[in-house]
Amino acid sequence: MTPRTPSSGSDPKNQPTPAKKAATKKAAAKKATAEKAVAKRTTAAKNTTAKKTTAKKTAAKKTAAKKTVAKKETAKKTAAKKSTAPATSAKTAAAGTVARKTAKKAAAAKKAPATKAAARSAVGGPTAPEPVSPEPAPPEPMADRGPEGAAPAAVGPGDRERLLAGTHHDPHSVLGAHPVPGGVAFRVFRPYALGVTVVAGERRAGLRDDGQGFFSGMLPLPEVPAYRLEVEYAGTVQDTEDAYGFLPTLGEFDLHLIGEGRHEQLWQALGAHPMTHQGVTGTRFAVWAPNARGVRVAGGFNFWDGTGYPMRSLGATGVWELFVPGIGEGELYKFEITRPDGSKTLRADPLARRTEVPPATSSVVHASRHEWGDAEWMAGRTRRPAHEAPFSVYELHLPSWRPGLTYRQLAEQLPAYVKDLGFTHVELMPVAEHPFGGSWGYQVTGFYAPTARLGTPDDFKFLVDALHRAGIGVLMDWVPAHFPRDEWALAEFDGRPLYEHADPLRAAHPDWGTLEFDFGRREVRNFLVANALYWCEEFHIDGLRVDAVASMLYLDYSREPGQWTPNEHGGRENLDAVAFLQEMNATVYRRVPGVVTVAEESTAWDGVTRATHHRGPSGFGGLGFGLKWNMGWMHDSLQYMSHDPVHRKFHHGEMTFSMVYAYSENYVLPISHDEVVHGKRSLVSKMPGDWWQQRANLRSYLGWMWAHPGKQLLFMGQEFAQGSEWSETSGPDWWLLDPNYGAAADHRGVLDLVRDLNAVYRATPALWTRDVHPDGFQWVTGDAADDNVLAFLRYDADGTPLLAVSHFAPVVRPDYRIGVPDDVPAWREVLNTDAARYGGSDVVHPDPVKPEPQGRHGRPASIRLTLAPLATVWLRPA
Repeated sequence: MTPRTPSSGSDPKNQPTPAKKAATKKAAAKKATAEKAVAKRTTAAKNTTAKKTTAKKTAAKKTAAKKTVAKKETAKKTAAKKSTAPATSAKTAAAGTVARKTAKKAAAAKKAPATKAAARSAVGGPTAPEPVSPEPAPPEPMADRGPEGAAPAAVGPGDRERLLAGTHHDPHSVLGAHPVPGGVAFRVFRPYALGVTVVAGERRAGLRDDGQGFFSGMLPLPEVPAYRLEVEYAGTVQDTEDAYGFLPTLGEFDLHLIGEGRHEQLWQALGAHPMTHQGVTGTRFAVWAPNARGVRVAGGFNFWDGTGYPMRSLGATGVWELFVPGIGEGELYKFEITRPDGSKTLRADPLARRTEVPPATSSVVHASRHEWGDAEWMAGRTRRPAHEAPFSVYELHLPSWRPGLTYRQLAEQLPAYVKDLGFTHVELMPVAEHPFGGSWGYQVTGFYAPTARLGTPDDFKFLVDALHRAGIGVLMDWVPAHFPRDEWALAEFDGRPLYEHADPLRAAHPDWGTLEFDFGRREVRNFLVANALYWCEEFHIDGLRVDAVASMLYLDYSREPGQWTPNEHGGRENLDAVAFLQEMNATVYRRVPGVVTVAEESTAWDGVTRATHHRGPSGFGGLGFGLKWNMGWMHDSLQYMSHDPVHRKFHHGEMTFSMVYAYSENYVLPISHDEVVHGKRSLVSKMPGDWWQQRANLRSYLGWMWAHPGKQLLFMGQEFAQGSEWSETSGPDWWLLDPNYGAAADHRGVLDLVRDLNAVYRATPALWTRDVHPDGFQWVTGDAADDNVLAFLRYDADGTPLLAVSHFAPVVRPDYRIGVPDDVPAWREVLNTDAARYGGSDVVHPDPVKPEPQGRHGRPASIRLTLAPLATVWLRPA
C-alpha cells in the first residue's frame, strides 16, 4: 500500500497538546477570575478556622426548621458573626430561593440565542463565549466529607491517577452522583474547567475544586436527585447533563451475543449511535478493544482531548461504552486507546457508519433518514434463484465511471444507461471506505461505511434505490480477506493483534503488504459476518461478490516452504477460513432471501457453490456460495482469442475445455477489471489483426460468451470497444462515442451489439434456465479445429433449443453444414455479430433456414449456413 501522510484536517496530531491548552486557558481565565479567587481564599480561611465543627454547624443550619426556637436564634447569631455564611431562617431561605429563580430565568433568557453547536463546543472553552447575565445566586457550599468516619466525596488518589492516565475500567463507579453515608457525593472530572455547579431542581450547589480537573462535594440528600451540571470555562458556562449519571446503553443480551461471536446485527450494538437514553438525547459510543487498559472518546466536541471522556468496560466481553449527552449527527470522533504497554493510539471506529472524506480519517456520527422506494423490487427478487434466472452484469468503478459525479448525480445517469443496454445487474467495485484510491477499494479501513468521496451513506442508499426502481439489481465487491496496516485503523487495534492473526506468518498477506483477518477468532468472524448482513439489510444490496477467496482458503497461498504451518491434519487448507465462509453464506441466505453470494475463486476447490451441509469427495462441506467466477474459462478463452486465426486450430481445446467442468459449480463468466489493467490491454486490444478484425473478433467473442453456459460479466468501457486500459483516474473513454469523432460508428456498433445480446438473452430462457444442468447443453461440433468453428445447442426447461455457431477464422465459408435436430421445421436467425449495424460485413441470413435430411455431426438433419468471417450467429426455431 502506498504510504500516506497523516491528515491535517480533523486529526489532532497537529493540534496543541492538552498541556498547552490548559496553560493557555488558565492564563486567559486568571484575570477574569481574580475576584472569585479572593472570595474563595476568604471562604477557605474561615472554613479552616471552623475546623471539625463546620460540618456539624452546617448540618444544624440545613435542618434549622426542625429545631427549637433557641437553636434557631443561636444559628442566626452565628450567621451574623460570619458575613459569608448563608441565611438559614425560613424567611431568608425563601428570599434566596426567589433570587435564585429570578437569576436562573434571566440567565436562561440571555443564553437562549446561543446555538446548539456553541453549547457543545463549550466543553473546551470556545474563544467567543456568549455572555451570561445577570449572575445567578451564589451556590450553596457543599461538604467534602460525610459524618465522622464516612468516605470523602473527593476522588481517591488511585482512581485519580487512573483517570488521568486513561487506564480506568469503570469511571462511572467513581464519577457522577453516588449515595454515601450522610448524603450524596458528586464527583466531576472536567479538565480546564474553572468551576462546576450541580443544579438539582431549584437547588444549586458549587463543587470544590480538587485540582487537575477534579471537582467534588456532598449534599445531605436521601437519594440521588435528577441533576445537571453548569461547568464554567474561561468566559463561558456549559449547561449539560452528566455523562457519568447514566446506566449502560447495552443490555446483557447484546453483550452475551458479542461474547459468543453471534451478534448478527453487530452494527446496532457497537459504533456511534445518536439516541435518547433515560429521556436525554446524545450519542452512545461502544467499541470492542479487549486488550486495552483504557479507552476514551475524542472528537470535535471536546477539541480532540479525550481526557475527560473515559469509557467503561462492560464485563469480560472487551466492549467499552459511554453515552455522551448533547451531541449528535455530524460529530467527528475517534477512540483514544491506552495500550497494554501504557502508550496511546488514536483509532477510527471499526464500525463507523460514516467517515470523513479521505485523506482525513475521522469517523462521523451518523443516523440514516433515507426512505426506501424499492418495495416492488425487494418483493420480486425472491421469485427465482439467480442460477436459474437471466443474470447479465455490468461491472463498474463508481468514482471513475463518470469522474466527479456524486452518488446522487450517478443516480440520474447510471440506471438509465444500464437499463438501455439491458444488463440485469450492476456490480460495484468495493464501495467501503478506503484510504488509498489506487487500491480501487480493495484495501478497506471502514468496513461499515460507504466511501465519503461520493457522498453520505444515505446518498449511496439513494443510488441503490434508483437502480432498483429501474429494475436493476446491485452487487458489490466485498473484501473480507485482508485489510491495510494504517496506524489509525484496524492493525493492532488495541495494542496487540486483534483483527489480524497473532502469528506473523499467518497475519502478513504476501501479495499486497496487508494483514489477513484471524478467521479463527469468534469476534472477528462476527465482525465480518455481520458486515455482510449490514450491506444486504441496511443498503438493500442484492449480492456480494467476495474478493480473493483463494487467498483465504490456502495456508500456503503465495508462500514458499517454511513460510507457512500446516493445519491440524497436516494439510494446506485454512480450516478457520473455510468455517468462516460457510457461516457467512449460511447466515446471509437465511436472513436475507433473494440475495446471492459470488466467489472470486481461481482454483479447483471442491464445492464452492455446494450447500454447506453437503460433503464432497474432499470431505469438506460446501462453502455455500450461490455462484463462482469461472476464472479457467476466462483465461483459456482470452488466450485462444489472442492467437492469430491461422494458429487457432492448434489451440482449439482452449475453447472447449471449459465444458469438461462447466457443471461442477454454478458459474459466472467474468471479463472483469482485472483483465484490462496493469499492461494486459483492453479487451478489443487483446484481439489480433487490423482494426476491423479486432472489432470482428471482439463481437464474435462476446456472442460466444453470452451463449456459453454460465452468467455474464463485462467491465465498463469494454461494451463500446475502448482501446486503452482502464485507469481509475480517468475512467472510460466516453469521447469515443461522440458523433463528431471519426470512428464513433465503430464503437457504437459494438455498443449496439451488447444491447442486442442482452435483449435476446433475456428473451431466450434456453440461455439461462438450465445453466447449471448438463441436459441444457449439447455439442453439435466441438472438434472442427481446422475450420475454427464451434457449434452447440442450448435448451430451456421445455426442450426449446437455441443453436449457437461461432466462426473464428477471417474468411467466408459458404454452405457450411451444421447438424441439427430433425424435429425443428425451420430456424430463424435472431443474432449475427457480422451484421452491418454492428460494423460487420453483413453476411447474414434474413430468411428462415430449413433443415435437410442429410445427416451431419451425428444428427439426422442439417442446415446449410454461410459463415461470416469472425462471427457468431444464433438461431431459434422459426
